[in-house]
Amino acid sequence: MSFERSIVGEIVAALDLKLPLLQVLVGPRQVGKTTAASQVVKRLGWPSAQASADAALPQQPEWIETQWRLAHAKAKTTGTRVLLVLDEIQKVPGWSEVIKRLWDEEMATGGKVRPLLLGSSALLVQRGLTESLAGRFFLHRCPHWSWLECREAFAWTLDQWIFFGGYPGAAVLAEDETVWRRYVNDSLIETVLARDVLQMQPITKPALLRHLFALSAHFPAQIFSYNKMLGQLTDAGNTVTLANYLRLLETAFLASGLELFSKGKTRARGSSPKLVLWNNALVSATVLKTFEQAYGDGSWWGRLVENAVGAHLLNGLHGSA
Repeated sequence: MSFERSIVGEIVAALDLKLPLLQVLVGPRQVGKTTAASQVVKRLGWPSAQASADAALPQQPEWIETQWRLAHAKAKTTGTRVLLVLDEIQKVPGWSEVIKRLWDEEMATGGKVRPLLLGSSALLVQRGLTESLAGRFFLHRCPHWSWLECREAFAWTLDQWIFFGGYPGAAVLAEDETVWRRYVNDSLIETVLARDVLQMQPITKPALLRHLFALSAHFPAQIFSYNKMLGQLTDAGNTVTLANYLRLLETAFLASGLELFSKGKTRARGSSPKLVLWNNALVSATVLKTFEQAYGDGSWWGRLVENAVGAHLLNGLHGSA
């Protein structure tokens, strides 16, 4: 893709700072983190080494050391700084401790390896950063695509963005809604649930997690009490379980439950959250309405517009702006 997001320039500028820091890029799957990393490499003109931990079986900590040694050898050969891009870093057990040790060694010896770490789980990446890497990193957030970006990259109208959301990889399939819907469900939603949530977290009721996501997609931008969710979902357990699962969906950039805000405080206990999907594609791909049907249903289209506004605000609050 020739389109370049603003995050690319921000990372390039951060890598040029006099104070060397680990660069960390966090965001949803399929929003262009890997593409942005490749564009950073091109803009910098440095030699680079790139590898991904997104394998069926988790990579071991030694994998990081191997990639680091390869980058270090390239830096020694070229005599210049080398950008080491490690994708889906949160999937490596104990990744932050290994990175901390290697980075400290690099700084102590005046090494030239400069890591760029990519991750798609906000919870796991943030946990590793705060536990081991305090003061050593600069965090960049890569949100879902806004309408302005989709308009510039794909010449989309506002209505198209409201219905199809902002996944760049799915944009080329939007002319065939059946194919587009299958792609979003199989390659995006299922992949995130299976590999970023269920595989990485101790989930005792995986079916409940999936049903909770589907429920959120069918009631976008609506206030839905946890007790009402219990009545809608099979084997839901209790409200604490639902609140925890909704939080896990949020850390994977899928859905959030916005709690009531009153007098300067968020009233989480006993309140009814407003369900907001982080990308309208997650709604339109789950609910079987065509663009014409959705646009012709004033009530439903209003929900899509409200969810799009909420998603834009969520992405903006978590974004780099």
